[in-house]
Amino acid sequence: MTSLAAFVLSLFLSLIFVKCTTWSALKIGLVDDPKKRKHPAAMHTKPIPRAGGLPIFLAFLITSLIFVQFSQKFFGIILGGLVLILVGILDDKYDLKSLYKFGGQMLAAVIVVASGIGISFITNPFQLFENNLPGVIRLDEWKIVFDFFGTHSIVILADLFALFWIVWVINMVNFSAGVDGQLGGIALVTLLVIFVASLRFGADPTQSIVTTLAVIGSGATLGFLIFNVYPAKIFPGDSGSYFLGFLIAVLAILAGARVGTAILVMAVPLIDGVFTVVRRIAEGKSPFTGDRKHLHHRLLELGFNPREVSLFYWLLCAILGAVALVLPADQKLFAGVFIAIIVLGGILWINTSLQGTDRK
Repeated sequence: MTSLAAFVLSLFLSLIFVKCTTWSALKIGLVDDPKKRKHPAAMHTKPIPRAGGLPIFLAFLITSLIFVQFSQKFFGIILGGLVLILVGILDDKYDLKSLYKFGGQMLAAVIVVASGIGISFITNPFQLFENNLPGVIRLDEWKIVFDFFGTHSIVILADLFALFWIVWVINMVNFSAGVDGQLGGIALVTLLVIFVASLRFGADPTQSIVTTLAVIGSGATLGFLIFNVYPAKIFPGDSGSYFLGFLIAVLAILAGARVGTAILVMAVPLIDGVFTVVRRIAEGKSPFTGDRKHLHHRLLELGFNPREVSLFYWLLCAILGAVALVLPADQKLFAGVFIAIIVLGGILWINTSLQGTDRK
């Protein structure tokens, strides 16, 4: 009942804050105007309010303060999320340079890691212990201990891995902000999968926090998504994509280092993001340079409409989420590799088929 109440309150607050943000954004000019902001990936023809991350964050914050016991880790999540919301809104308004945006992402990740959230181990599917249980690769063995108003330690590999994971997911989720409703749907499905996965360990206090935060995030995301489906009345903007990517990455760590589960659920947008970065670098461009060669753009060129593209991503994420919940940890790596090969093959085939279109 607690989870249901948290979900309903978060959804209700998100709906209210989205309406307020939409009205306010139009008043202060916090909009994506295709006539003023030329971007090759833009598909809308009239100004649309941005800063969709603000109502999501406010709904998440207020509901969390009611249902989650305050702790150092919880404070780190809220403070890191606030940093990303501020950076995202500034970018939505002023189009910040990539270096500033990356700096904001790193700061948010450092705050979370400093609060005690880290990845102490990862599953080793190539090593089996007794009863065919998968082995683990420890990341918490190299430590730097120092005294500064108390004893503190830096867990080198664990902290570096967590920093990389958080920043990577933030950017990959940002890349998936293609057609209306695409990003919100992907985030909603992923948060729900993390919620279901954490229910298996409800007796663990850490997992109960994950369960509550995941369901609160789901409610806030659904409230936004209702106004973001095609034709969108508000865009997530960088504030929305940054915060949702950040929340997914952090909850995956807290949920017993379920990084593999998150990767499997978001396999398609993550692989498309990696392929996009590699392709742009190979073309001699910045990996942050916008273009119309993402998978969602290619699907539109093949004849899909925006609603169908969003539904395509939602269904794939839901199917892969179900697979992630069923498969044991040692099999997720092999499933991920198999799916990666299929997705990469499909992307390459589509790009090859549309090469003639690119030259026109």
